[in-house]
Amino acid sequence: MALITKAIKGTKDVLPAEVYKNQYIEAVCRGVAERFGYKEIRTPVFEHTELFQRGVGDTTDVVQKEMYTFDDKGGRSITLRPEGTAGAARSFLENGLSNEALPQKVYYFTSCYRYEKPQAGRLREFHQFGIECFGATSPLADAEMISLAKQVFDELGVEDLHLELNSIGCPECRAKYQDALREYFGAHKDELCTTCQERLERNPMRLLDCKSPEDKALAEGAPAVLDYLCEDCSDHFEKVKSYLDAMGIEYRINPRIVRGLDYYTKTVFEFVADSIGAQGTVCGGGRYDGLIEELGGQHTPSLGFGMGLERLQLVMEAQNCEFPEAVKPDLFIVALGEKAQKQAVEIAREMRGEGFTVLYDLNERSLRAQMKYADKMNAAFNVVIGDNEVENKSAQLKNMQSGETCDISLTTFMNDFYRISMDEQLKDLEINGEAFDFGSLFGSGLSEEE
Repeated sequence: MALITKAIKGTKDVLPAEVYKNQYIEAVCRGVAERFGYKEIRTPVFEHTELFQRGVGDTTDVVQKEMYTFDDKGGRSITLRPEGTAGAARSFLENGLSNEALPQKVYYFTSCYRYEKPQAGRLREFHQFGIECFGATSPLADAEMISLAKQVFDELGVEDLHLELNSIGCPECRAKYQDALREYFGAHKDELCTTCQERLERNPMRLLDCKSPEDKALAEGAPAVLDYLCEDCSDHFEKVKSYLDAMGIEYRINPRIVRGLDYYTKTVFEFVADSIGAQGTVCGGGRYDGLIEELGGQHTPSLGFGMGLERLQLVMEAQNCEFPEAVKPDLFIVALGEKAQKQAVEIAREMRGEGFTVLYDLNERSLRAQMKYADKMNAAFNVVIGDNEVENKSAQLKNMQSGETCDISLTTFMNDFYRISMDEQLKDLEINGEAFDFGSLFGSGLSEEE
């Protein structure tokens, strides 16, 4: 029978056999963010369209071409979020976080939606780890945010990423730069794509971000923004670089980075990988000092980044980074007969309450079928319980890795299982065939007896 429907183009199922990789990456991101003092925020998957038109910018590809926008039943224009910053900024204002101690430091894991041509590393539904720091003026904040991203990559074991850095200035010095771009591109107007011809007067910096090969070639000869920075923006950028130098973080100056969203000011950056082809930007961000004001708040210098989780996983797999093994069940109970099933349920309830992962068959199959299913579940231990085991209150516990078996009481099953499993873990702690030094777990001042 044919499927009624399939997943929508540009979306991807993450199956149970693979999801542990996502969970591992998210756990590392969460841990690093919290060590830098960030707290999690969760915002709705859709917002009023005006938020993205005002915040992201109505001359960007995201707003002009890529947003999923529709009218709801009340006739309101609604958009699925194409990125995370605008929603976080709206929440910062609406919920009065601007009245709290600044800076307010938040992180999120979010799904985003853009109508783009799907390819490796680019989906129509994708996921980001995002960081936003509201109310931070110092260039030290820029450097610390970059160092946070690098810390994530370091802890995941990602290598061969290069940091590209630029400053696109403030509105005052950027106006002079835009005039220079209009003059440069204006001399080649007939060579520009239709979209860039329309953008030339409204926002010429968008021409530097055009994907057209012809326009990209033209952009190579365009004036560089760094030559037009005002004294304040230039000083800010020099201090960002000096802090990165002090942190030992290498970078390349790339004056063509403008990022694809209009809210950026001053520092912009990207972490780029060469191992996954054209869609190599794994993390991008920068400062957006005017966004909060654009959304109706007081002037609040802020900054943030978005890290593409699908792209990050692609890079890790391309580089053969180590992922921890998927968590295995602690125990599979093979139960034969109604009395044994009740015994299995009782054991599982007690053990699950203490944090063990315990499985048993839900289809009342034969011994052979249950054993076959148990093998597929890959539990650390198996136990078979039938009428004799219930009557004798004892069963055989089998270590599925070593094949060793031992008697275990059904009356004190959980306590006995805990002792046996701990004994197996301690065996695994042997180093080079020698007994493990317990003192090294707690500090050199402790002996095994202590």
